[in-house]
Amino acid sequence: MAKYGHEQIHFVQHKGTGLKGIVAIHDTTLGPALGGCRMRPYESEAEALFDVLRLSKGMTYKCGVVDVDNGGGKAVLIGDPNFDKSPELFRMFGRFVEGLGGRFYTGTDMGTTPQDFVHAQRESKRFVGLPLEYGGSGNTAVPTALGVFEGIKATAQWLWGSHDLYGKRFAVQGVGKVGALVVQHLVEAGGAVYLTDVDRSQLEVVAATIPKEQLLGTVAPEDIYALDVDVFVPCALGAILHEETISRLRCAAVVGSANNQLLDMEKHGALLAMRGILYAPDYLVNAGGLIQVADELQGYVPERVLAKTRGIYEMLLQVYGLAAEQGIPTWLAADRLVEARIERVRDVKSVRL
Repeated sequence: MAKYGHEQIHFVQHKGTGLKGIVAIHDTTLGPALGGCRMRPYESEAEALFDVLRLSKGMTYKCGVVDVDNGGGKAVLIGDPNFDKSPELFRMFGRFVEGLGGRFYTGTDMGTTPQDFVHAQRESKRFVGLPLEYGGSGNTAVPTALGVFEGIKATAQWLWGSHDLYGKRFAVQGVGKVGALVVQHLVEAGGAVYLTDVDRSQLEVVAATIPKEQLLGTVAPEDIYALDVDVFVPCALGAILHEETISRLRCAAVVGSANNQLLDMEKHGALLAMRGILYAPDYLVNAGGLIQVADELQGYVPERVLAKTRGIYEMLLQVYGLAAEQGIPTWLAADRLVEARIERVRDVKSVRL
């Protein structure tokens, strides 16, 4: 907690439903913590804790960079989403979330679906991203993918002087809820793609939707890094950029939806820069889903969400500009923008009403 600056960590378990998880609240300066709930068969509690600490801190910065009135939090449930889910498990999780007294709002993430939280919201109103028929805003993958696409366009503008993606080559790692939509955007813009996913059936489904002349190939997960492309697009798990993988990259930029792509922000961010690879801070380009669920808390307006998500384009250009001006890595430029904003809000809130 001291290393990452967290306010609270909550371990939760309930034997009757098999619930076992962790809720991390990082920083509530901007407002109540907001962040998704993912479910994975973590090999250990230590692995789950490592994930939730990094993810929740990333949510603070994500909220700050897109200027929503929320701080950062995250929840992880330890279990296999294909076998360990039940309505009762999510109802119990809802009771634990309600017990936090409004300090934490959550919704879908990797391994969870809006329908899971239909059960949870019977015990608490602290859930966002519910299906439309249950009063939510629907599929958060849509604005998330749009934000990634806007980030790729901004990166093209910065590198090549035009955001036209026609003829550009992309290596997309992960074609799940978000990745498949990112691929759709890239193909519609005239790009050509390599694809990979650990789920071979999902990979084949997505590949079948792409015109043959724009599908460069489907590859094994371990082969996606070494492809000769313009942009590497990670849309699966985080912590995938480190010494071994970065040394294999043959791209001009990394722009994707995966959270916490750099295993070590400072060390591996510097390594990317040394290799001349432009890095788009992930918590900015994947913020579309956050923008949507944060909007629910003030009364969901779809047009407002889309407008703010498209603003990721200009925000990323601002980050690139600051990094170039100050001679610092792009991740540090983004962090500085966020930290300055948090301090300004802290100052505003120092005046008691």
